[in-house]
Amino acid sequence: MSLRDVLSPFTAWKHVIDTPVTIQDPFNREAADRYRGFHQNDMDKCIGCGSCEEICQNDAIDMVPVEGQNAGPGDSGLRPMIDYGRCCWCALCVDVCMTGSLTMSNEYTWVDSDPDAFRFIPGVDGKSWDLEPKGYQREDTRRLTGTTRAPMGEMEPEARIGNFDEIVDGFTREQAVIEADRCVECGLCVATCPAHMDIPDYISKVRDGDYEGGLQILYETNPFSQACGRICTHKCETTCAAMHEGDAIAIRWLKRDITDNVPRERYFDLIQKPDVPETGQKIAVIGAGPAGLTTAYDLARKGHKVVVFEALDKPGGMMRYGIPEYRLPYDVLDHEISVIESMGVEIRCNMRVGHEISMQQLEKAYDAVVLSIGLHQGRSTRVPGSEKAEAAIDLLRRITAGEEVPVPEQVAVIGGGNVAMDIARSMARLQKVKYDKVGVTITALEELDRFLADAEEIKEAQEEGCVIYPARGPQEITLEGENVTGLRTWKVKAIFDDEGRFAPKYDEADEMVHPAQMVVEAIGQMSDISLLGAELTEKLEWNRGRIMIDADGQTSEAWLWAAGDVTSGPDVIHAVADGHRVARSVGKMLATKREKLQ
Repeated sequence: MSLRDVLSPFTAWKHVIDTPVTIQDPFNREAADRYRGFHQNDMDKCIGCGSCEEICQNDAIDMVPVEGQNAGPGDSGLRPMIDYGRCCWCALCVDVCMTGSLTMSNEYTWVDSDPDAFRFIPGVDGKSWDLEPKGYQREDTRRLTGTTRAPMGEMEPEARIGNFDEIVDGFTREQAVIEADRCVECGLCVATCPAHMDIPDYISKVRDGDYEGGLQILYETNPFSQACGRICTHKCETTCAAMHEGDAIAIRWLKRDITDNVPRERYFDLIQKPDVPETGQKIAVIGAGPAGLTTAYDLARKGHKVVVFEALDKPGGMMRYGIPEYRLPYDVLDHEISVIESMGVEIRCNMRVGHEISMQQLEKAYDAVVLSIGLHQGRSTRVPGSEKAEAAIDLLRRITAGEEVPVPEQVAVIGGGNVAMDIARSMARLQKVKYDKVGVTITALEELDRFLADAEEIKEAQEEGCVIYPARGPQEITLEGENVTGLRTWKVKAIFDDEGRFAPKYDEADEMVHPAQMVVEAIGQMSDISLLGAELTEKLEWNRGRIMIDADGQTSEAWLWAAGDVTSGPDVIHAVADGHRVARSVGKMLATKREKLQ
């Protein structure tokens, strides 16, 4: 080694007192059209999903709150901040952006003496390149994830119309992996889910094939995961980031995929009651529907004694007595409930509160009472002849209980919600068995695209031979003596007045008579509150026929809570969320009570 080689490193010390200089592009060179310059972000397109942050290998992106951007359905309210001390301009963040909001400008020079300036929020900090038309953006043909939902197999209409067998097959292993691979784990779905299920984590378990781990994640937040894997209203899918590129992730079907791929006997090993001391405190739950049983599940796992009082023969509430078996097989529901019972929950069926036992007796015998009675009574149109109509909810209960019901050749159903579709499709199956043909008419006030029923329910009803007449208002159930002969309707011109109040207007000249020997009303449900008794009914506070509760589900009576359809309307996942909330509130009250006694 020469003397020069030894001394040359020390020659750098002559620059120790020099001021660093960045040359500001002395040649004024123009960058290539697709040069990866500094980041841009279209704030109107961005949904704050964080997929850019997740994919960045250099931790150069942080999702931060931005003034004026509020969180809401499908938008976290956060926006990406770029750290150019870390960025390597690989553009993976642009390639993975679900909405196409993130791009990179054509600008390539930026001189600033403040190092903090190089951490900025594109689209907010107002840089000169924010509106630069040139630069890098993902090509439409390039996708890092699939855009099409994996197909779900189901029974063909001609095969399913003559029976109550489950329609949907469920994913194969290959389909489930393909679908799970499409998830970017942004978590927007978690915020939308009423029960805040950990959706990205359980989808990742599908991808990994760890179904037992996935099941444990599901049951941390939803003791009705098997049921919700089939009948959940899946609002989470309406905010899925993937829908900005193509189809939303089939979140509901992936939940079912987990529950279907764990042997039923393994549930009891994987979902066990925590090792907690018994508190000696007792809670009565009225109604064995999803809200009541979720409350019972949570409280039993905390060491409390929970007794559920159910008026009907079997537990399950509207899941059993309002949802046909072709959508939710009852052996699935039975197994779901057996897991809840394994936590120590006691369910007493054929126990009608207000008859076999009173509310006053429950108040005295238990530390807390939870009311989750559901919506088991139908509403009437009150048009002439409506006293001869069948209530959809009553008819469904008889069908699901295996009772014999009248099956005429022609049935007219009034209503455009899921209950209307369920009773129409159930009657269609009974007609097919009896007459080898379907004669079901469905009428509703709304236009077809405004029906409250799920789109798949409407589609499947039509496939099965039900004829739908949208924007038709019932005027009379026509009779010959005591026998129903049809339903007379007028064309609907408007449902609400200028102030948004329900005030239908009709075209009387556009009249139809739908032949029918049975008319079924499916226009809404209400609770039977007679079990409360006159004294308690008078004490409670009410709002438009519903019991008033606070944010924790507690009524104006300190010992009484309410949850489920009776407070939040008919929806299983909302009922589950209600059950969790009430269980937390009751548990907090019981803990305070124990502390005072110590």
